[in-house]
Amino acid sequence: MAYTVTPTPVGPVGSQYCVCKVELSICGQNLLDRDVTSKSDPFCVLFMEVNGKWVELDRTETAVNNLNPAFSKKFIVDYHFEEVQKLKFALFDQDKSSMQLYEHDFLGEFSCTLGTIVSSKKITRTLLLGNGKPAGKGMITIAAQELSDNRVITLSMAGRKLDKKDLFGKSDPFLEFYKPGDDGKWMLVHRTEVIKYTLDPVWKPFTVPLVSLCDGDVEKLIKVMCYDYDSDGGHDFIGEFQTSVAKMREAQDAFPLELECINPKKQKKKKNYKNSGIIIVKSCKITRDFSFLDYILGGCQLMFTVGIDFTASNGNPRDPSSLHYINPMGTNEYLSAIWAVGQIIQDYDSDKMFPALGFGAQLPPDWKVSHEFAINFNPTNPFCSGVEGIVQAYSACLPHIRFYGPTNFSPIVNHVARFAAQATQQEAASQYFILLIITDGVISDMDETRHAVVQASKLPMSIIIIGVGNADFAAMEFLDGDSRVLRSHTGEEAVRDIVQFVPFRDFRNAPKETLAKAVLAELPQQVVQYFKHRNLPPINSEPA
Repeated sequence: MAYTVTPTPVGPVGSQYCVCKVELSICGQNLLDRDVTSKSDPFCVLFMEVNGKWVELDRTETAVNNLNPAFSKKFIVDYHFEEVQKLKFALFDQDKSSMQLYEHDFLGEFSCTLGTIVSSKKITRTLLLGNGKPAGKGMITIAAQELSDNRVITLSMAGRKLDKKDLFGKSDPFLEFYKPGDDGKWMLVHRTEVIKYTLDPVWKPFTVPLVSLCDGDVEKLIKVMCYDYDSDGGHDFIGEFQTSVAKMREAQDAFPLELECINPKKQKKKKNYKNSGIIIVKSCKITRDFSFLDYILGGCQLMFTVGIDFTASNGNPRDPSSLHYINPMGTNEYLSAIWAVGQIIQDYDSDKMFPALGFGAQLPPDWKVSHEFAINFNPTNPFCSGVEGIVQAYSACLPHIRFYGPTNFSPIVNHVARFAAQATQQEAASQYFILLIITDGVISDMDETRHAVVQASKLPMSIIIIGVGNADFAAMEFLDGDSRVLRSHTGEEAVRDIVQFVPFRDFRNAPKETLAKAVLAELPQQVVQYFKHRNLPPINSEPA
């Protein structure tokens, strides 16, 4: 990622893959009654699909005599944005103390992806029997919550009249912050920079995760130690004090909090010892460092658009050597790319209606070249229903268009940017746009495309380019600002890197999941980076 805003290195926040833990809470409603004398005693089992097989992950407790159970045991699952994670929730009526599921009566099941649950935050669905029919009136409700404390604390510290430790000149003070470890010993959490030659230091504000500083417990005691820096490593102890985040939060810009820095040895020796100086908490602010999942759980929708290259260099679609030739298996590289990305992103769009656009072809009836046409030939409604709808519209349009040229990207980039620009008027983290362009080669309108991408970098928008075939993709690498910041032909710099380019040929022999992982790896980071840059919290987020 070519960053132009410096990200704060706070642990795994900017890690390459979006991995976090999600807690799933399960309730059942109107479950089937399998017991003759009493009501069912239901429990829920969670399975995940691994290599085409259902693997049991966990079970809830058993709710006795209850057809409307709310299970207290939660399921905890690792969430990976760039993977399709299929889950199955199966309910059983406990009959025996056996661990074998076939010993218990089946009450119904429900399957979906983890993406579907987190994008809705809470879903209620019908339970089905093995034959696909409803299990009576039985329903299941699944609610998701991210399991992470995303609070960060920013502290501004200063000192006054600290003890002089150097014979010639003043002290070179720095602070160290400690929290109690599990073993009862103090554990170093943060060290400030050294301020040279002063007894009245003002340290730079610093930000650390609240979990790091006090395990997320604002009442927990922390210890702050002040030292005079020595280049030989034998730093001289000035003094220390204990406090808590709750106490430090009393500091306001106009009313700093003053804490006495005490040297216990001096305190014992000298009767009239007051302190070894004052440490001042100038300000203490707790904010939330929101993650991608916070935005999704807050209701942010990912708006997906596909742009398909129908230029003549792809070859005649009836010829097996063409990149648009649909083989007897019913696929080609274009379709594989659409499926790989679409099947993941579609979970994050509630209506699953996706515009699919083509460029570089002549269209009937007058055979004019178009660089942004609806592949369903309905310009007022270019939307296709789900990824299947895109695939159907693509296959249907191939016989009706003439492949032509040139390969112009900017019209489609600008097309999606217009919608992204409209979304910014809402001043809320409600929509983020993703444009997938699939192309066989060299861009003809490089200057216009560079300009379009630089403008789009200011909008809630990312562009994924998948290169199919064996052409030279140097121009695409250039647009993907991983190695340097992209500039438009006028010299304007992109505010952030929003293009991810991947050549399909690198994944021809790999499992189909690996393409999606490579293409979507940077997306969660791009979404978070945009909304943070605009100071937009997730919708419905709680204050820190």
